[in-house]
Amino acid sequence: MEYILQVNKLQTVFNTDDGQVICVDDVSFALKPGEIIGIVGESGCGKSVTSLSIIRLLGNKGKVNKGEVYFEGRNLLELNEKQMREIRGNKISMIFQEPMTSLNPILTIGDQITESIRLHLKKSKSEALKCAVDMLEKVGLPRADKIINDYPHVLSGGMRQRVMIAMSLVCNPKLIIADEPTTALDVTIQAQILDLMKKLSKEFNTAIMLITHDLGVIAEMADKVLVMYAGQVVEEADVYTLFENPKHPYTQGLMKSIPQVYTEKIERLTPIPGTVPSVYQKFSGCRFNERCILATERCRSEVPRIVDSGNNHKVRCWNYKETSQNR
Repeated sequence: MEYILQVNKLQTVFNTDDGQVICVDDVSFALKPGEIIGIVGESGCGKSVTSLSIIRLLGNKGKVNKGEVYFEGRNLLELNEKQMREIRGNKISMIFQEPMTSLNPILTIGDQITESIRLHLKKSKSEALKCAVDMLEKVGLPRADKIINDYPHVLSGGMRQRVMIAMSLVCNPKLIIADEPTTALDVTIQAQILDLMKKLSKEFNTAIMLITHDLGVIAEMADKVLVMYAGQVVEEADVYTLFENPKHPYTQGLMKSIPQVYTEKIERLTPIPGTVPSVYQKFSGCRFNERCILATERCRSEVPRIVDSGNNHKVRCWNYKETSQNR
């Protein structure tokens, strides 16, 4: 099946008062229609910057320095701003982390949803309003014909998040980028939102790029997973393989930090030693070497490439063949 999105060796930099910093480096992955890819890692690892690089919303100080981003065969990095506006909100939609700050507080829900319908689908005001009500009903909001006239502050967090999902789906996009879509929601609403996204992905054959730090969400939603650390992809595999046989020491550390519910044995959680490196840090060798219990002199001096360890399970580690002994 042809890929809807292909990211090749992406490098994104930001200009700061202390000089240029690299926030995303050598990131590559591909996504098929209807597929859900999960991107996981600690805060500051480059997950959100990767997504903002794809839709070119980096602001004045950020830029993609190297790489390619092919969407439906076109390199998005070569398009002008007018061409990108035709794609954003139409073929590629984004669900941001906090809906209260993403929704305009002085516009009604109806005004905000119908704006993209009228812009991209060229429908009349009445037709756009009908589409908006239909989509709000499809995402499970009660009294959609009344909510359409409400302002964002009237709705609960879960309802606002459903509005954001409705806005992202209303133009039937080919790709949805969901950046921590369930953060700050209680677990019941979180489960409903995830079920809804999965259902709508299958119904519309929409690819989803799901950004999260929650491995439970990844296990529930994703078909395949990218694990990021310090701006790089350190491991990539399908979701079953990653949870069954993680190869990178960082991925193993993430797995060991998850509380085990279904066990009678009481065990202490094993934290990953050290702290997340700063974006200003200059790296020598593997970026995880200072926190890795398997680090050797080679890890400290030579930069590892990401390689296929078999069955399309990719890992960026010199010692990945020995990591099974560390589990």
